[in-house]
Amino acid sequence: MRTPARIPITVATLGVAALTLAACSPGSSDDDGGDAGADTTTVTFRLWDEAAAEAYEESFAAFTEENPEIAVDVETVPWANYWDRLPQDIGSNTMADIFWTNTSNFGIYADNGNLIDVGEELGENDGLVSSAVELYTRDGSVWGVPQLTDSIALFYNTELVEEAGVDPATLRWDPSGENDTFLPAALDLTVDASGVTAAEDGFDAENIEQYAFNAQNDLQAIYIDFLGSNGAQYQDGDQYAFDSPAGVESFEYLVELINTHHVSPSAAETNQNGDLARDLFVQGKMALFQSGQYALPHMADAEFEWGLAPMLEGPEGRVSVVHSVAAVGNADSENYDATLEVLRWLGTPEGQEPLGANGAAFPASTEAQESFISYWDEQGVDTSEFIAAAEGETIAAPLGPRANAGANAIAPYFEEMFAGRLPVEEALQQAQDAANEAIAE
Repeated sequence: MRTPARIPITVATLGVAALTLAACSPGSSDDDGGDAGADTTTVTFRLWDEAAAEAYEESFAAFTEENPEIAVDVETVPWANYWDRLPQDIGSNTMADIFWTNTSNFGIYADNGNLIDVGEELGENDGLVSSAVELYTRDGSVWGVPQLTDSIALFYNTELVEEAGVDPATLRWDPSGENDTFLPAALDLTVDASGVTAAEDGFDAENIEQYAFNAQNDLQAIYIDFLGSNGAQYQDGDQYAFDSPAGVESFEYLVELINTHHVSPSAAETNQNGDLARDLFVQGKMALFQSGQYALPHMADAEFEWGLAPMLEGPEGRVSVVHSVAAVGNADSENYDATLEVLRWLGTPEGQEPLGANGAAFPASTEAQESFISYWDEQGVDTSEFIAAAEGETIAAPLGPRANAGANAIAPYFEEMFAGRLPVEEALQQAQDAANEAIAE
């Protein structure tokens, strides 16, 4: 696989902060002599990503050609304040007709009656990734039209794995050690400044030149996948459920990769800079990097041959978290019928094709995914492992009406755990209790 050309970087759908919506009134008929005619209804659409906004402009231009009585006004509000403004705008009835959301934030608005029940209004859409639709299904109703999806695969540095005799497609982690092919490979792929590997005597853990893997406090790319592939859960319904024997095994394995075996950067570094491991991989200083489609644009800076293999296999197989950004409808929209027509369009291949055309986002429409696949094929990158992960066994991304409160409660315990300052069993119990208490308030 050759290094891809540089492309714009769009939203990473999980593991980022929150989003805020700039105040603007819901779409209304345009009678002011603007671009739309007096008989045209304008539907407002709000999101947090500039690159995606450009793609949507193209999509909605095609929509208006087919539906000249409806125009769509795209507005971008920065991620940094998106979620702070969202409840304010809904409360003051100044929310857009349609807006982006993620799995951590839609639940409270669905529960409060702020969202259109798109399952009831639009019916089933078999053309969307089923695991993404499930993420936005709550209390038997579907509340969003999935737009983008992320799944997980394993990036590898071709030269480094070949030198070590490692086949990245066959790596399996096992907390029992009986069938563990990953740890021996990781030890061989970790090299100090003198060229001694972590598998050899004399290895200097204080002067590491090359790491094997990105074990770190990263929910989407790392620990929720390790939980799933060991038969553990992150949540049971809205409740947190990672404090289990299988959960303890999963986190102990990860923490030992960092603090006992030294095959991953220290948590002192990665807790402060979540992109450190990605940057090390791009610099040729890490052999294996488990991540999602959102990491692809950054590989433009890699000056070596790299490829994609399946994510690490665990005792229960390969279980990838699938996350999705969805478009949801404002239940109080003054343009309800027109809003439904736009939502219907957003679930079609034609509506989503521009999202994948520049290679920066993976559409949730299975037919529209060809635009993303084709872009990367032209760059010499085979993205089929991401598709296989999304179609295989999956574990849900964080859900629930107070998922952000739960995540905030978990954060300090997990930081201490990954740093090796708090025992895993103690950390998981305290984090789970704190998170479940936080979502109950």
